[in-house]
Amino acid sequence: MKKNYRLNDLGCANCASKMEREISKLEGINSVTVNFMMQKLTIDAVDESFDDIMTSVQKIIKKIEPDCTIKM
Repeated sequence: MKKNYRLNDLGCANCASKMEREISKLEGINSVTVNFMMQKLTIDAVDESFDDIMTSVQKIIKKIEPDCTIKM
């Protein structure tokens, strides 16, 4: 399943790169892109565990950029 999300208050390109790198390490992720300029997160992940993956993604984003939120 592939989904796109808006990232509100993503502060810098370096943070976007860190998010992309950490999210890509999660089990069940096929691909991930964090675009700083577009403030966009694109995730392609296994359908069966997508909700659990998104919970982990939100934790990673909050750890790297505490003010950043995912708009679904």
